[in-house]
Amino acid sequence: MFTLNQEKLGPLGAAITTSEIKQQPDLWGETYALFKEKSGEIKEFLQKLSQKHDRVRVIFTGAGTSAYVGDTVTPYLKEKVDEKQWELLSIPTTALVSNPYQFLKADFPTLLISFARSGNSPESVAAVEMAEQIVTDFYQLTITCAKEGELAKRAKGDENNLLLLMPERANDQGFAMTGSYSCMTLTALLVFDPLSVEEKSTIVTTIRQMGESVISRENVIQKIIDHDFERIIYLGSGSLEGLTREAQLKILELTAGKIVTAFDSSLGFRHGPKSFVNEKALVFVFVSNHPYTRQYDLDILKELQQDSIANYICAIEVDGETNYDGDTFSFGKEAQAVPDAYLALPYVMIGQTVSLLASIKVGNTPDTPSPSGTVNRVVKGVTIHEFK
Repeated sequence: MFTLNQEKLGPLGAAITTSEIKQQPDLWGETYALFKEKSGEIKEFLQKLSQKHDRVRVIFTGAGTSAYVGDTVTPYLKEKVDEKQWELLSIPTTALVSNPYQFLKADFPTLLISFARSGNSPESVAAVEMAEQIVTDFYQLTITCAKEGELAKRAKGDENNLLLLMPERANDQGFAMTGSYSCMTLTALLVFDPLSVEEKSTIVTTIRQMGESVISRENVIQKIIDHDFERIIYLGSGSLEGLTREAQLKILELTAGKIVTAFDSSLGFRHGPKSFVNEKALVFVFVSNHPYTRQYDLDILKELQQDSIANYICAIEVDGETNYDGDTFSFGKEAQAVPDAYLALPYVMIGQTVSLLASIKVGNTPDTPSPSGTVNRVVKGVTIHEFK
């Protein structure tokens, strides 16, 4: 798919999605450049909050894929930031809107970090409005891909709302979010990770190379998709557990549910969900770079291998001191120092490519995968009820 021209991709209904997956490594470079341009403003904004309040509740929020950005970055950032100052939570807008009284407290200073491709989803706007209504000391960091979206417009002129726009091409035009997810994830990590500028630059360079490697090895992924399968399972730990939700959603979206999916943590999978494995299941395990956590990812791989039930089992990993001895999609040792939350970016490109190729295999059109029109690029039909 990545080597085909637009004329050949067009009849497959895959021109937009293929291009948007392929361009991500370049977008990450643009995202890093945008971060550097705004770094002084970001630092000033966060310092203002920390000087004014002893503790701030930070809520990463969004709907669907945008919610999974928070699920991906939160485990890593909770390890890195001072939680006596910043209490980090990942809460979808769908939960904030339906149950605002459980998450929003009037007397708890709150920084709402909204992730949004379009910024026009009903829940995204409603979550902001409810927080403004409930929280006395309320601040926002709006991370969005659409400068003309409602969330971006609301940020203008508000000194308590810092707007961070993604590269223009990150505003995906295809049905499924691809570059929008990875660019917003990278931005959140760059904003809150206390690593030095030099360390961040090195990581971005490495993950860009990893992303290019995924594109160049599409044939390896195609051979996996050529297996006889009806189910796909994604497993991972920590930030990579958050990634499993996004990877499985791409399968559901691009195949319109023709391929059924499951996701879980590497440890949690044994507690019932493992019943999902059958002879027509593909299993992918995102293997952690952390030597302690890595052991649990390798354990479930070995167990699944010994069970001899799944059609195919694959470890997505960086070559480390210990590795899976079965089938792998691996990256070189130069990526051993990349933290898991950043690994999620090249890893998700594998999941996106799996979904793209699976969509073509089942006869779907990736750019417009919902034949009934009941699922839309920007959610419709949501009634926001008045909250008092």
